[in-house]
Amino acid sequence: MPQVTVTINARQFRMACEEGQEDHLRQLAKELDERIVALRGQFGEIGDARLTVMAALMVADELSETAKKLKRLEEDHAALQDARGVAADRAQATQAAIVTAFTSAAERLEGMARKLGQSGGGGNSVAQG
Repeated sequence: MPQVTVTINARQFRMACEEGQEDHLRQLAKELDERIVALRGQFGEIGDARLTVMAALMVADELSETAKKLKRLEEDHAALQDARGVAADRAQATQAAIVTAFTSAAERLEGMARKLGQSGGGGNSVAQG
């Protein structure tokens, strides 16, 4: 298991991580360190432990908010999937109704054409008087 040395709050820590995760771990440590530096600039020297806890709570808060957003997005996605299914069903029903209407219209036109064909050989008769 690879070992990585990271610096957080001006202290070095040797951390183990999974193979290939070394750069990711360094980046996470850098982000945490930046938060602690920002908090120190905002609140002054209030103690290393307190700064670290405050930074951890900020990260936890962001994680919580992100989880809530993800849940809302998943719910929205599910609703859109349902709506898509309903729309597809409606489109299929509409298409079937159009096919039925065209078939019915074609049958009526064929029926009228047959009646016209039977009633006088094409309508060329002229009344003489």
